[in-house]
Amino acid sequence: MAKYKSMTDEQLVKAYENGSNDAFDILLKRHKERVFNYILRIVKQEDVANDIFQETFVKAIMTIKQGRYTENGKFPAWISRIAHNLIIDHYRQEKAENLQSTDIEDYNILNSKELCEATIEDNIISEQITNDIRTLIEQLPDLQKEVLKLRYYANLSFKEIAQNTGVSINTALGRMRYAIINLRRLASEKDIALTV
Repeated sequence: MAKYKSMTDEQLVKAYENGSNDAFDILLKRHKERVFNYILRIVKQEDVANDIFQETFVKAIMTIKQGRYTENGKFPAWISRIAHNLIIDHYRQEKAENLQSTDIEDYNILNSKELCEATIEDNIISEQITNDIRTLIEQLPDLQKEVLKLRYYANLSFKEIAQNTGVSINTALGRMRYAIINLRRLASEKDIALTV
């Protein structure tokens, strides 16, 4: 772990791409305070900031692991842009959830897909995907399975997961990272589509 501390961000990204999880831990430690403070300064709610912060690093993990990281020498700007985009997504979602008036001509709430009944085919596909995901989750190591279920089924923040399981937020994030990586690997190996 000590050898990674002197590496540049770009070297750490490369080391992480090549399988070193310690390299990503150093990146996280290096940038977490600045990224979290940036998010908190905009959203002004600690719980929301925690969720967006966690999603930022999960998205960074996925992007790097998929070989799509291309910002040479600009990791801090890149991770901040991910956070910024997630903040925008949060406000868009919040605005959509609070939209109640049908006075706006461009938006007819009665034509919203969310209010339409699903077709039989939609229900069958959705049920199949749900069953496939449950089957894959059961194949995960217990610690990864626990974090994933607490996050997506119990809807807990990573802070709450850390408190409930007696580990640090970084450990909870790491377990989630591995759970997602392993789910994708298992789905790929078994040729299972996780989306419609």
